[in-house]
Amino acid sequence: MTIDQLQDKIIEDFEGVDDWMDRYSMIIDLGNSLPPIDEKFKTPAHLIEGCQSRVWLNAEMRDGQVFYTADSDAIIVKGIIALLIEVLNGHTPSEILDSQLYFIDRIGLAENLSPTRSNGLLAMVKQMKMYALAFKAREDAKE
Repeated sequence: MTIDQLQDKIIEDFEGVDDWMDRYSMIIDLGNSLPPIDEKFKTPAHLIEGCQSRVWLNAEMRDGQVFYTADSDAIIVKGIIALLIEVLNGHTPSEILDSQLYFIDRIGLAENLSPTRSNGLLAMVKQMKMYALAFKAREDAKE
């Protein structure tokens, strides 16, 4: 599936749920289903700057595609990073860099987060795109 198809699926999943407490429950469930990150990545080098909660993020390139793993000490934040991983995992660096993550606004996530969590969300997106940029630069250097 393309990044936009994955975003549209998430939007569709959230459209049927009007109450934000129920939406938070969905986000928490997503976080709980996130595969655990390898403990070796729970280091200061993998912490995302700009998040009030601790969020560890790692990215690896396999067969031209980027794969992320992450964890957080906050259940809502863990769910948010799980959403981002669901959308961006398994895509090329260029696809990730070119993506417009419109699902964040369409499901009302940005407007229903505290200012510090909104800043954290932006920091997560930025870090995921920075990994993609680094992988793309490495690919371009090989050519």
